[in-house]
Amino acid sequence: MIRVLFVCLGNICRSPMAEAVFRHLVKQEGLDHVISVDSAGTGNWHVGKPPHHGTQRILTEKQIDFTGLKARQISKEDFHTFDYIIGMDSDNIAHLRRLVGDSSHAVIARFMDFVPNRRVDDVPDPYFTGNFEEVYELVEEGCKHILERIKRDHSL
Repeated sequence: MIRVLFVCLGNICRSPMAEAVFRHLVKQEGLDHVISVDSAGTGNWHVGKPPHHGTQRILTEKQIDFTGLKARQISKEDFHTFDYIIGMDSDNIAHLRRLVGDSSHAVIARFMDFVPNRRVDDVPDPYFTGNFEEVYELVEEGCKHILERIKRDHSL
């Protein structure tokens, strides 16, 4: 099983959106028996809470299931469980690298680095900007490229 973890600050906006969108794409490709998806936050403020209402609204509009998603904080074990740990912005990546050091086999990468000719480097946090539509567009594009990379890396 190939395991993918999306990480943002609180795990209620960007990373659960990426988890839901990526899971949707994986299922469409018929790869849900090969690829598993999760999300986590670097902070613990929202542990146990469902996605932000803005994330829920846009996922509902796009008919993407987010049933059962609850915020959790990343743990050191995640660095040994997941194959890809994808931070939504540079601050998330810096936090992940401080947390794990060199003791992970996982690919730790910034989300937008998978997108060729990207117009931004970081996925902005809609908790602060309120722009869930922009974030959805970035997440959808990025998830497609991440899935293509995984398929290429693993000959799927």
